[in-house]
Amino acid sequence: MTLAREGWGIVTATLFFTLILTWFAGWWSLPLWVLFLLVLQFFREPQRVINASENTVLSAADGRVVHIGQAPSPLDGSDKLKISVFMNVFNVHANRAPVAGEVTHSERFPGSFLNAALDKASAENERHLIAINSSGGEVLSMQIAGLLARRVLCYANTGKTLTIGERYGFIRFGSRVDLYLPLGCQPQVRLGDKTAAGITAVATLPLQENQTATEAVIK
Repeated sequence: MTLAREGWGIVTATLFFTLILTWFAGWWSLPLWVLFLLVLQFFREPQRVINASENTVLSAADGRVVHIGQAPSPLDGSDKLKISVFMNVFNVHANRAPVAGEVTHSERFPGSFLNAALDKASAENERHLIAINSSGGEVLSMQIAGLLARRVLCYANTGKTLTIGERYGFIRFGSRVDLYLPLGCQPQVRLGDKTAAGITAVATLPLQENQTATEAVIK
C-alpha cells in the first residue's frame, strides 16, 4: 500500500497540525487524529496487477456501477454504451485507462458540483474527457467532480499512448467516471456491482485478429 502523490501535501499538513494540537491540548486532539486517519485512507493507493486481453474494457475507477445504457457521446453525439461508476469518499480515487491506445482528445469542461451519483452530473458537473483510439474502436472516459470533489486531475494529454490499466488521473473526495463505448460492446457488470480500477472487466470489445492477452504491473 502506497500513498497517492496527490495527497502528500494534504496528509503532511494534516499530520503537522494534529501533532501541534496534541502537544498543546492532549486528548482534546483526538477528533483531529480521526480526521488524519480518514485523510490517510482516502489517499491510499494500492499497487494493481493488470491482467487483461486487449478486447477487455476495464473499470477506470473503484466504486459502484450506477448506470448502464445507451447514451449520446459527449464528443460528437453518436450513440454509445455508457457505463458509470460512482466513487464515494472511502474508495481509492486514482483513475486508470480502461483500454490501451492513443489519446486523440483531451478536454476539461467547467461546471457545477452536484451529487455525482445523479445522471445529470454527467452533463452539468465539472469534468474532464479523454478519447482513446483502441484496437476495438473509440473509447471515451470522463472524470466527473462530485458534491465534495473540487478538483479533477488528468495527466493524459492528446497524443499520449496509454497501456490498459495505466494510471492517468485522480479525483479528490467523491466523484464519478463515465465510460462511453461502441454499441457492439457487451457489458460484463450489473447495476450495483462494485468495481476496482484496472482490475474489474466492465465490458468486452469485438476481438480483432492478432490480439493477445496483456499482463503488466502498474505502480
